[in-house]
Amino acid sequence: MKTSLVSIVAICWNRKDEICESLYNIRKIDYEPLEIIVVDNGSTDDTVEKIEKEFKEVKLLKMPKNLGIEAYNVGFKEAKGEYIVILDDDSFPEKNSIKRMVEKFKKDDELGMVAFDVRNYYNYDEVKKADVEENSGDTAAEANDYLMAFNGAGAGVRTEVLRKAGLYPKEFFLYWNEQDTAFRILDIGYKIKFFGDIVAYHKYSPKNRASTRAPFYYTRNAFFLVWKNYSTKVALKKTMELIYSCFYSSMEQKTSVYLKAMWNAFMNFNELKGKRKVVDKYIEEYLRIPLNVSFTFYK
Repeated sequence: MKTSLVSIVAICWNRKDEICESLYNIRKIDYEPLEIIVVDNGSTDDTVEKIEKEFKEVKLLKMPKNLGIEAYNVGFKEAKGEYIVILDDDSFPEKNSIKRMVEKFKKDDELGMVAFDVRNYYNYDEVKKADVEENSGDTAAEANDYLMAFNGAGAGVRTEVLRKAGLYPKEFFLYWNEQDTAFRILDIGYKIKFFGDIVAYHKYSPKNRASTRAPFYYTRNAFFLVWKNYSTKVALKKTMELIYSCFYSSMEQKTSVYLKAMWNAFMNFNELKGKRKVVDKYIEEYLRIPLNVSFTFYK
């Protein structure tokens, strides 16, 4: 029986060792046909040269500068597959996960996105790995009191659904893009489900994110996320809560980054012009977004 083409899309920026290790592991995936797309965000090391030399199978798209998460959209538009697997430059799927992902999609026409079980590469143990190999049956996480988003280090999506939802929000540049996209996928009538036997490994290390970029963009984009998706009453309430958190956390953690991010959000409000679309009340209430994570970087 003919299987569906799956496109893997990842972006990279000056992390040649991480992206190359991920690509080596992608070669071990037990699924065909695969299309592998890597969008380089203007790397200034020899990332491009190494990929071109060692990974001839990869479709490498070279950006002239760092576009942030907008680079994913370049890859999404290029993808020819019926499904897209979204990865970070330091993540990769367990070898059987894409096959399992496709099976889930084939069984449920309303399933728009599969959220992988994204595990820390440095901490996973062999027992859990064995469980993944042997697992079968329905492994969906079901809950009646919340809706699911996804982790961008490992997720599968129907290509047509992602394009209909509008791809990633380029105005965000970094962070909260998955939550914004989840709002819109749910709002056009599709489901997002987490499956315990569909696994990706993420080589996350705090030292790789040790800069002011993360708290800045998490905070700035928390405002954007609220203003784009919530009803006026809820958006006003959450905006006031975010303003309070910016001031309180700045004093508590002795940093100015939260206030700078808040100021940037208000000064760049016009970037959201024409992009605000209030989601269904049910989604607004049940898709839980932990906005306060923006204020935990210096605790």
